[in-house]
Amino acid sequence: MIVYLNGAFLPPEEACISPLDRGFLFGDGIYEVIPSYQGRFFLLDEHVERLRRSLREIRMPDPQPEQGWESLLERLLELNPGGDRSVYLQVTRGAAPRDHAFPTRMAATVFAMVSSIAPPLADLPDRGVAAISLPDQRWGRCDIKSVALLPNVLARQQAVEQGAVEAVLLRDGMLTEGAASNVFVVHGDAVVTPPLGPEILPGITRRFLLDALRAEGWDCREEPLPESVLRSADEIWLTSSTKELLPVTALDRRPVGEGRPGRVWGHALDVFRRARDLAISNAGTRAKS
Repeated sequence: MIVYLNGAFLPPEEACISPLDRGFLFGDGIYEVIPSYQGRFFLLDEHVERLRRSLREIRMPDPQPEQGWESLLERLLELNPGGDRSVYLQVTRGAAPRDHAFPTRMAATVFAMVSSIAPPLADLPDRGVAAISLPDQRWGRCDIKSVALLPNVLARQQAVEQGAVEAVLLRDGMLTEGAASNVFVVHGDAVVTPPLGPEILPGITRRFLLDALRAEGWDCREEPLPESVLRSADEIWLTSSTKELLPVTALDRRPVGEGRPGRVWGHALDVFRRARDLAISNAGTRAKS
């Protein structure tokens, strides 16, 4: 494995970060996870734009020029060849004397590494996955992809301890998102997901799925979802960059719908994958031109 740290590509054991880094001391930083398939990034531009938005929202100058992120990430992927991979990219405000206020002089710490994307579960079409519900105890700006993820970690760990893969979060009686995913529900033929706002991350896969389904004429809605609607859903889906589209067949140990992946999920997955493959092919064509 080769990682990237502050301008250098090197083995991970040679990558050293100061203990005074504000990401280590305060969680003062942001991150992205960008998937690639057979050496080609999927929705790279969208991930880079979200990265830049997060930087703006925490008032951190962008440490890369206009095409700098793309060049850096493409080179890192080339140095880590293989099958389906994801790149984890983290930017912090850098090392400085410990003070809650921003340092007067800042040199960002930029780190990136490549990991394999696990293949879909073999029994996913037959069994789906389990989830639990928990109160959403995260901070008020979940639209920023912050590295300060302790509430998410605790929620996800509670899910694992109960034999589930995800925790679905509720705030003031309304669905927000998962600990590491966006959430969709199906009622009849309507596909519904909570609207964007400070309470949820603007998921790249979330947006891509909505666009792909709407292009096929599906009834897709972005509207508030009360807990009662979640619990009476015909289907529940989870979306994320490395898991794509997962069907939840049990919530809090109770079956969702008929307790198996639904018909609508199967059709939606087909639509998603066709659109994904086309987007990756088009990205490869643009890169060669």
